Amino acid sequence: MEQIYLDHNGTTPVDPKVLDAMLPFLRENYGNASSTTAKGRAARNAIEQARAELASLIHAPAESILFTSGGTESSNHAIFGFARQATAARRRIVTSSIEHPATIQPCRALAREGFDLREIPALPTGVVDLAAAYAAITPETALVTIIHAQNEIGTIQPVAELAALARAVDAPIHVDASQSLGKVPVNVQAMSIDALTIAGHKLYAPKGIGALYLRSGITLPSVMLGAGQEYGRRPGTENVAFIAGLGVAARLAAARLESESRRLRILRDRLWAGLSARVPGLVWVGQGVDMLPNTLNVLFPGVAGNDLLAKTPEIAASTGSACHAGDSKPSAILLALGLPAAMALGAVRLTLGRSSNAQEIDQAAEILSERWRELVGLEQRGVFRNGPIAVARSTRRGERRLEW
Repeated sequence: MEQIYLDHNGTTPVDPKVLDAMLPFLRENYGNASSTTAKGRAARNAIEQARAELASLIHAPAESILFTSGGTESSNHAIFGFARQATAARRRIVTSSIEHPATIQPCRALAREGFDLREIPALPTGVVDLAAAYAAITPETALVTIIHAQNEIGTIQPVAELAALARAVDAPIHVDASQSLGKVPVNVQAMSIDALTIAGHKLYAPKGIGALYLRSGITLPSVMLGAGQEYGRRPGTENVAFIAGLGVAARLAAARLESESRRLRILRDRLWAGLSARVPGLVWVGQGVDMLPNTLNVLFPGVAGNDLLAKTPEIAASTGSACHAGDSKPSAILLALGLPAAMALGAVRLTLGRSSNAQEIDQAAEILSERWRELVGLEQRGVFRNGPIAVARSTRRGERRLEW
């Protein structure tokens, strides 16, 4: 059977319409967008059209969009940029304990330079603690930087509330929307966002393209020196084909947002129903709070998620962020929620996308539960209890066993 792809939070396939939009700029319209030739003008027009399409998706003016190489560059540009402009009286960076590495690593680098870094804890629900945020965001704050939708568990963070706290002390707020854009509505005006990270490969555009939204009136120092591309803020010859593709991806996402979100939520809930009926003690991380419609992070009792996925080649999924794929340690995100390490090791992140359908979802539930039963050996050992399953630590060389 063809592999069932349930790793859309890791990356999405390039939409065929996106690829069609890209190809002319890799073939006949290969001009430099800074030149005045006919091919150059065609390239420039494509860039500006894509800028307008992406801006429309987030309800922003076109001139507020800066194209980058992806989410990591965008977040680094914003975080370091705001920090470099901070006054001596503002030396605090406020973030959360459940950030993507592209946010937390720049923040920790700033801490090594002398900034006061405050990591707001997350509640067991997977949502940041607003009471802790209120205490952390003070007039000494240079920047608040927060993920919109947590990439491993899919929980939506209270961005508007955090923005209000930042606004009250005249501090800017940067939001990483890499995982949420195209899955849930993002309105930078309504949410009072100053800077927003966008990653193309989470949006059915290719890898290697992204964008940074900056509110009108905000200028940040360039991360590089060179010519005057992207309003002089991001020099270098533009990646025209990929930018054009990102524009089409944004237009498609806007047109499909409501219907696709509803479809994915139904399928995601169907997957949970199929798994939970077959796997006693299965835990859905973040269940019951606002979250991405496509994301299901579950904790399989008695096994390590990596072992389960290794035994299930028919399904493409992960145990957490693609940045830590294959890591045998429990997810730092799950530990930050207060989960015991033994439980966190059982995590499997199943994320749906446009290609997902009911037949695949039913097959995935059946295959995963069957391989789980094989790993814990329930039929032979009869180790059911009232709740999670207890299993021996080790019965076969090379396989981890967890005690619940």
